[in-house]
Amino acid sequence: MTVFSSTLFEGKVALVSGGTSGIGQATAEYLARHGAKVVAIGLGANATIVADGVELDLREVNVTDDDALKAVIQSLDRLDILVPAAGGTLGEKEMEWEAFNQVLSVQLNAVYRLINLAHPLLAKQGGSVINIASMFSYFGGGKLVAYSAAKGAIVQITKSLAEAYAPDKIRVNAVAPGWITTPLLAKIDDQPRIDRLLSRTPMKRFGSAEEVAKVIAFLASDAASFVNGVILPVDGGYLTTAI
Repeated sequence: MTVFSSTLFEGKVALVSGGTSGIGQATAEYLARHGAKVVAIGLGANATIVADGVELDLREVNVTDDDALKAVIQSLDRLDILVPAAGGTLGEKEMEWEAFNQVLSVQLNAVYRLINLAHPLLAKQGGSVINIASMFSYFGGGKLVAYSAAKGAIVQITKSLAEAYAPDKIRVNAVAPGWITTPLLAKIDDQPRIDRLLSRTPMKRFGSAEEVAKVIAFLASDAASFVNGVILPVDGGYLTTAI
């Protein structure tokens, strides 16, 4: 089903980190299908299979490499939309100090660093930043301690920068996905657990990465021109039963 015009983002430039898989890739492809010139950075760029008819500028970039991030920003003449979507979890290993820091370096530090580097470009004509929070921004994730800590912090970064960047005509919002059919969810090899998750989701299904991408596109568009500092759940109602 067509939700937006194919020319919605015509003339706009978007940068999506984590744009080589999962929600990041779905977002990069969705923005491109609707007129944006999209630079998608992440690991495995050379092996990324892009949907038919979609043109992406795919670049192999480790988001924890500061010089690499600087090079990406310096290569752009303008930037209208920024989606820092690189992420992942190390599972129970996050309880260990080194793994804890590794997750925070990707899920938190690299997110803020990319926004920080992109700010001057976004400020030239105004723009939109859409961060990726999580249902774990609202409640604990057990042994996913680093992931949960990072996603909680993303909420505060989003709200803080929404105020700080408003004078530059930059809106900063976030989506908070619930259980989405991504490679991360595919790692759950426990049918009873999957059944429990579905039973607590009012819509009785998992979401798709494209459904999250559509909400990100809305927040990036002029339809959300007065939306700033919002954390928008995309979870089929999961938060109504999980808190």
